[in-house]
Amino acid sequence: MAGRVHPRQLAFSLPHAESLSRDNFLEGPANAAGLALIDGWPEWPNRIMWLAGPEGSGKSHLAAIWAEEAGARSTTANALTAAGVPAALATGALVVEDLEAKNFEERALFHLMNLAREDGAYVLLTGRDAPSSLEIELRDLRSRLRAVPVVALLPPDDQLFRGLIVKFCTDRQLTVDESVVGYLATRLERSSAAARQAVELLDSEALRLGRPVTRALAAELLRDA
Repeated sequence: MAGRVHPRQLAFSLPHAESLSRDNFLEGPANAAGLALIDGWPEWPNRIMWLAGPEGSGKSHLAAIWAEEAGARSTTANALTAAGVPAALATGALVVEDLEAKNFEERALFHLMNLAREDGAYVLLTGRDAPSSLEIELRDLRSRLRAVPVVALLPPDDQLFRGLIVKFCTDRQLTVDESVVGYLATRLERSSAAARQAVELLDSEALRLGRPVTRALAAELLRDA
């Protein structure tokens, strides 16, 4: 008689909401300047500010905190158009995220900066690098961007990195002990993006294999990654 074939459990990629509230923001030396900027509004040194930092450094989280506080609308750089600038700035505050080289309409950004100055509106721009790294064709826009103060986020220190791992596990309702957190913290690239990716992998593989999230599972997955 043929042996019984056990069905393999499938892991479905379901969305996991990540809390972007002020209470869920993990503070540390790496993001202290960025948090001070957000908490210091509306007493900013300039109505337009630039928040720079590597992927996963907390730019979007800080931007979401500020948007909630300031009643700001949010958009991405590649979605901003000159025609849409007045509506985007209608509340007097706007977040424009992910400003990278050649991924935005220069005239739209120039129009936004001019209109914000005329209306006394606030604008928070975010990007991986400072605006000086962008190749801008419009000379007047280059001049405007040079005048924008830049606040930089740094890679997380050890304490903050461990806290991020725990937070990402909590966001996915994963229960892990200190051995898992310590193992990941000493073997992953020191970035929020790497921590998030590792936790996502642990979650999906634990579900697929029907196993708890343990140090042994983490070691297997990182060895095979």
